[in-house]
Amino acid sequence: MSTVYEVRDGVAVITLDNPPVNGLGHATRAGIAEGLAKAQGDDQVRAVVLIGAGKAFSGGADIREFNTPKATQSPLLVDVITALDACTKPVVAAIHAVAMGGGLELALACHYRVGLPGAQIALPEVKLGLLPGAGGTQRLPRAIGVARALDMVVTGRVVKSEALVGTLFSTIFEGNRDDLLTGAIAFARNIASQGGALPRLRDVAIDDADGSAQAAIDAAREKVQREQPHFPAPQKCVAAVEAALQRPFDDGVKFERECFVALVSSPESKALRHAFLGERAAAKIADVPDDTPMRTIERVAVIGAGTMGSGIAMTFANAGIPVTLVDTTDAALSRGIESMRGNYARAVTRGKLSADEAKKRQGRIHGSTDFAAVADADLIVEAVFEEMAIKQVVFRELDKVAKPGAILASNTSTLDLDALAATTSRAQDVIGMHFFSPANVMRLLEVVRGAQTGKDVLATVMKLAKRIGKLAVVARVCDGFIGNRMLEPYFKQSQWMVEQGASPAQVDAAIERFGFAMGPFRTSDLAGNDVSWAIRKRRHAEHPGIVYPKIADVLCEAGRYGQKTHAGWYDYAEGDRAPRESAKVGQMIDDYRKANGIAPRKFSDDEIVDRLVFALVNEGAKVLADGTAARASDIDMVYLNGYGFPLWRGGPMHYADAVGLDKVLARVREFAQEAHGEDWVPASRLVELADAGKRFNG
Repeated sequence: MSTVYEVRDGVAVITLDNPPVNGLGHATRAGIAEGLAKAQGDDQVRAVVLIGAGKAFSGGADIREFNTPKATQSPLLVDVITALDACTKPVVAAIHAVAMGGGLELALACHYRVGLPGAQIALPEVKLGLLPGAGGTQRLPRAIGVARALDMVVTGRVVKSEALVGTLFSTIFEGNRDDLLTGAIAFARNIASQGGALPRLRDVAIDDADGSAQAAIDAAREKVQREQPHFPAPQKCVAAVEAALQRPFDDGVKFERECFVALVSSPESKALRHAFLGERAAAKIADVPDDTPMRTIERVAVIGAGTMGSGIAMTFANAGIPVTLVDTTDAALSRGIESMRGNYARAVTRGKLSADEAKKRQGRIHGSTDFAAVADADLIVEAVFEEMAIKQVVFRELDKVAKPGAILASNTSTLDLDALAATTSRAQDVIGMHFFSPANVMRLLEVVRGAQTGKDVLATVMKLAKRIGKLAVVARVCDGFIGNRMLEPYFKQSQWMVEQGASPAQVDAAIERFGFAMGPFRTSDLAGNDVSWAIRKRRHAEHPGIVYPKIADVLCEAGRYGQKTHAGWYDYAEGDRAPRESAKVGQMIDDYRKANGIAPRKFSDDEIVDRLVFALVNEGAKVLADGTAARASDIDMVYLNGYGFPLWRGGPMHYADAVGLDKVLARVREFAQEAHGEDWVPASRLVELADAGKRFNG
């Protein structure tokens, strides 16, 4: 059993003991039910206290049992709650640190709740595309009011315990967990001595004489329909809370359960649960044990004060780590520091930071034009222009000045990390840390593992990523790693379609309706068309047989580099990033087609989406087969967190699984019979899995 039962001063104490957060796995549920039955049948027991061992009361469902028979094995959480409802002796939930999800629902079913200050209270199921399925939407409004409960259920927002005294909590005890237990036992004994009927939230009637509760529900419904149209769970949450207002308790619970069952099988919830588990899987590296020794990172240096370097410096400073920012000239350094100062000022103006906090963060960043200034850094991140020769010069210099044991990282997005490591005498200390722009905002960090990267270096950087608020995904060395390698065929298909008859605006609109944050042409204009132009030229020099669409080169030759020149695939007004369709670009495309004898054809939105998404999937299958990515979910995490793939679709590989790999393969083979079919050679892993009726993700 994952519980401990003991009797203290006539009070049965049932301790949830299922580390790390006392998840309500089968053994824990069974232990609670058994303990309640034992207390109920013992005449010497006058009351019951439920408390968590270690770090929490309960964090809710045990994710280790997701998709296993134990998740649905009796007793379920609803069975435990039924036993609490039937208990004739007072039951007190003693809450410290965390009561979330099913853990909070368990506490809501108790007669009383006491806690420590600062305990985090939440029903976060909506973030998994679900709603509370054990009475949470019915009991919470009866405890704290409809409007407040609605906010917690619909958003998954965390509320601190002291804000709920007099509603959810009877009292808050100062001190530690032991003090809480002592206070809870005394509280339970006092309640038992008073006798009388025991309060149950299920028996509370919600008063809405002034109509404010219904008004809050109507406003919430309108808001989620407007702001989250692709996610059914928030709308179901509103409906379930409304049931608490309008229906008898048991009818409301039945409706809640019907909503829960419908959501569990929805594609959106499956995608969100996949993302939840995928993030946790990304931290696991097969040959790097959890107890791998790590290096200490107390000071960081960043080489290059451009857009990326400045954003990277802010990322570390925001996490409380002192940073030395180095560039070759005072002018370049000043531009970087001024850019950071502007970012912090805007954050203060928007109310995201206090002026004092902004000052503290800026104070952690120091600039220098002397490479020797990095000598005391534990980690040095190179963020200079994406050109191998320039980066190799930097790494040779770092090899001379960096202290022994310092980690040397490159922010390269495409280049050969092993070639950079070879310019040093310490290849084991070299690793890739590919941040995404803007680095101080974007959550993804591609961690590139070189052939000789030390396991301690890899473990250290993965831990550091969590410290600076990043989701780290490990990639092996190849051109473009995971994300940009897959992006190349995606961009190629977008450009082939424009050459053959689509317009940039049509392609962007189709994939944005599918759910991408931004289409390929808007993305290219934002990143700079000259950047991808330079990569194409490098790759063509390295692989002369490679064939690219030429229309993007025509654009760059005309100096249309994107937003920075106010002209790219779209036109841009000064100071305005809104894209406007360009008559000039339309004419350039028409002239190109005529010069190359291309008769334009029509593309449907469905075909545009299939070509773009399945180009990602086919290359993703190759990334898996050659070991660049360890698992399909890692690819999905890269695309969900770094490339704007719609969260409710779960990432390209999860989406392909949902469509059916046999259908994806059939479409790939269809495209392979058409113009530029050489780009559509089916990946062997895709063929293998499709023929076996299997999936990328399990």
